[in-house]
Amino acid sequence: MTDNGDAAQTDFDRWLKAEYAAGGPRGFTAFAILVKIGKKDVTPLCSTYMHVIGVDIDWGEVTTLFAGSGMRWDAAVFFPKRDARTGGPLDNPSARIFLLQHEAKIADDRLAINEGHFFDAWGRRMRVEEVPS
Repeated sequence: MTDNGDAAQTDFDRWLKAEYAAGGPRGFTAFAILVKIGKKDVTPLCSTYMHVIGVDIDWGEVTTLFAGSGMRWDAAVFFPKRDARTGGPLDNPSARIFLLQHEAKIADDRLAINEGHFFDAWGRRMRVEEVPS
C-alpha cells in the first residue's frame, strides 16, 4: 500500500492498519461478505476469507480481488478473527467454519452486519439501519 498521507486513505485503509496494529505482527484472518444494497434491503452475495500478514494492501487492491468474484456488489463487511492459541490467522478448517457461521447469522438477521466492519464500494464506513415496516 502506498501511504500518501491520511487524507488519501479510505476508512477501510485506516481500519486495516488499526486492526493489524491491535493484534501485532502475526496478523489475523479477515472474513469478507459482499452485499448488494437495495432501497430497503441488503442481500449477501458471496463470501471469502484472507489471511492478513501486514498492511501492504489497500482498498483499491481489495476491490480488484473482489472483481474476480464476477458479482456486482455495493458493499463488503469484514469480520477480523485471530487464533486464540497463536494470536495470528486461523487455520483453514477453522476459517471455513467461522465463515459459514457468519454467513448463516447474516442470512438470519441483516443487522448482524453491524457486528463487523462495513464499507461501501469506495471504502467508506457504513451501518445497516432497521427500516420500519
